[in-house]
Amino acid sequence: MPEHRITEPILHVDMDAFFVEVERLDDERLRGRPVVVGGVGRRGVVASASYEARAAGVYSAMPMGIARRLCPGLTVVPTRHERYGEISEQVFAVFEDFTPRVEGLSMDEAFLDIGGLRRHYRDATTVAEAIRARIRNRVGLPASVGAATTLYLAKMASGRAKPDGIHVIGEGTEQAFLQRLPVHELWGVGKATRKRLAAIGIETVGELGQVPLNLLRFHLGEASASRIHRLAHGVDERVVTPDTGAKSISVEQTYGNDIEGTEVLRTELLRHCDRVAWRLRRAGLAGRTVSLKIRLPDFTTVTRSETLPASTDVARDIYRVCGRLLDRSGLGEFPVRLLGVALSGLQRADAPRQLSVQGGEGWDDLSDTVDSIRLKFGRGAVVPARLRTPGSETPDRVPAPGDGGL
Repeated sequence: MPEHRITEPILHVDMDAFFVEVERLDDERLRGRPVVVGGVGRRGVVASASYEARAAGVYSAMPMGIARRLCPGLTVVPTRHERYGEISEQVFAVFEDFTPRVEGLSMDEAFLDIGGLRRHYRDATTVAEAIRARIRNRVGLPASVGAATTLYLAKMASGRAKPDGIHVIGEGTEQAFLQRLPVHELWGVGKATRKRLAAIGIETVGELGQVPLNLLRFHLGEASASRIHRLAHGVDERVVTPDTGAKSISVEQTYGNDIEGTEVLRTELLRHCDRVAWRLRRAGLAGRTVSLKIRLPDFTTVTRSETLPASTDVARDIYRVCGRLLDRSGLGEFPVRLLGVALSGLQRADAPRQLSVQGGEGWDDLSDTVDSIRLKFGRGAVVPARLRTPGSETPDRVPAPGDGGL
């Protein structure tokens, strides 16, 4: 007798309107009302919209001014990234109660490989029901779950499960499911690819699957044609890859009014570098690659990066690199809408590091001392002198809008 198996072993769990639902968890008055979470300033954008707001045409990444016009009774709540991070950890702890094979896509969604649960659950639906119930009971939030034989089909299924439901694309039904879909629902089919496909009469995934691969290569190029052709036939060979930790730690801020001038930019960079270094040390990490992100008023975005010979968690080191990257960008005197700093190439801070010919142990010791003071008296107790201007607020009292988190 063949051993029992779960025929749709891939789940995609997606928290419904995550930021909004966390705010509702903390404030019952927000329930049943159109709510968005996002920037409250003149240039604010919607980060998350409740389903009541979505019914009025409001969606994520929409400028807040447009959202208010579409939905006059809209309640706007400022983002609280640290709180969302706390709840995200609780949600992922539930995932890991069921399986160690969890691949996080963001703080509110993940792929789970549940194939190993075949001795405990009869099918994917019962696993999904158990996960949703535990999230609801332990965390208090709704979640939608899609189940399928492959990653991208599971993600498609979760979209059809919203809000607060389960959708399974059963083994053997993949082609029937795909046939009727518009081609833009396939991963990687954007506006340009969709336009090229429409030019040769392809509107649905079923039609795409009937087109010879050589013809697709002629119109789309080798890589794109091969990928979407395989997806059109339900082929996705990727597997759930458990997370190995944060890929990067970053801080970025969109300014209500453009900032301008090299000295102003350098001051803001120092503020960002200080925050990034603090977060690295709190996470017990250090990074080698420093990246600078600059967005101009016309939304042109420029990034520059530099990899150090040794990893660091010291603000002084990160700031020096950012100064060089700013000079290299040639944008020091341009008006700037957004400024960001990120560290990648992360490793544990206690891992052996290459010695620096310039030294740096003194700055490491100073950073440890500063951290001790901040942990006891608050982050505003010690700040770089350049940031302590008359009448200025301290970083722990005024969190920067749009700050990235761990």
